[in-house]
Amino acid sequence: MNDFRLYRFSPIHSREELVNAVNYIHLACHTLCKDSFGKYLPVAGNVGIFCHYDDEFKLLMNIRNQLTEPSDNPELKYFTLLEPIIIPAKDDISEARYTHLYIRRPDPYRSQVGDIDFYLPQEDYTTLKMEMIQGRKVFGARVFERPDLDMIELFNPDVDALAYVSTNIMTEKVRIKLSDATKL
Repeated sequence: MNDFRLYRFSPIHSREELVNAVNYIHLACHTLCKDSFGKYLPVAGNVGIFCHYDDEFKLLMNIRNQLTEPSDNPELKYFTLLEPIIIPAKDDISEARYTHLYIRRPDPYRSQVGDIDFYLPQEDYTTLKMEMIQGRKVFGARVFERPDLDMIELFNPDVDALAYVSTNIMTEKVRIKLSDATKL
């Protein structure tokens, strides 16, 4: 049997591997952000891990339950971490604090390791989004095509992570399932 792995981190088997994936997502998404905007935006504190195997999902749900505050809300998407995952500053990327964790069910259309959310002030975000709708091209960015989410998606086929840009209010709203399009 060969050691070929289609996915960089999957299957994740431990808490340590999950934190390693978060560190990778953090750096990869900051690369996406800088490539699109020429600067880094502040992180909203949300980090999502994308599972690629059913057994991995089950294990990561157990790990998530150890790392986060319990909730009886079946619509909760992001769970509050008992202790934030703090990623120290590196080169020109500032320290980041991740306070909410989402474990995504396996999805054959999402081969990425995961995602994070960045935010802009409301006025800046509205201006950027309207310019993009009117035809402004931003490298590696597109208006996210989901009616329940007012976000801009950052992507690059050479980077196996995704990032989203919105207002701080929207990045808080996404912590709850907003539609059936969410893969809980």
